[in-house]
Amino acid sequence: PDKPSVLTPEGCQIHLLSTIAEDSIAALEWLAEEVGAKKNGEVVQSVSRPALPTGGPITPDTLAASLGALLPEGAIVADESVTTGRGFFRMTAGAPPHDWLNNMGGSIGLGMPLATGAAVACPDRKVICLEGDGSGMYTVQSLWTQAREGLDVTTVVFANRTYAILRHELAGVGAGTPGRKAADMLDIGRPDLDWIALARGMGVEATRATTADEFNRQLASALGTRGPRLIEAVL
Repeated sequence: PDKPSVLTPEGCQIHLLSTIAEDSIAALEWLAEEVGAKKNGEVVQSVSRPALPTGGPITPDTLAASLGALLPEGAIVADESVTTGRGFFRMTAGAPPHDWLNNMGGSIGLGMPLATGAAVACPDRKVICLEGDGSGMYTVQSLWTQAREGLDVTTVVFANRTYAILRHELAGVGAGTPGRKAADMLDIGRPDLDWIALARGMGVEATRATTADEFNRQLASALGTRGPRLIEAVL
């Protein structure tokens, strides 16, 4: 409410360097040449893993450290962790080489089908799906496909029992504190989702972790085993 719809400051000029049908990389190279920008050498990140977190409950910070410590070389990460994953890049930057696939728009529900497609395309690589519990319910049937096709996908569901990203967006537009009815639209409860039952009902082995130590053990086990697995990480 009462905010501009266009995310550019007043007076900003937008210059189109290439259309969607043209070579964007070449356009950027020509722009760099035109303004005399010097070409820098490649920046190589050295391998540097964080220590595994021990003791205590699962938090976004412990999850980030666990991923950074255990992410295998050549892995493909399908990331729809949303609010939980804001610290994941920093803690996985020093992990062995891997690919990271992100949502490019803002819709939710792409994580599990994205991981499924990656596993079909690259059957020799471990795929890790980082999924929010709310967004996961949009496309939960992907688990059945993973079981049917025997795909090597480890899905980690972050169970915070709410559409946390929508709460942040509500606050961001200045809507104030939501009332009971509005809050009910953002919560996933009464009853809580049982991700273990959901996964097993579609043929995927599943476990639940409530502490950092449990999550470390379960993630290490899943990454060391071929085939679809699901870990419900309760925050």
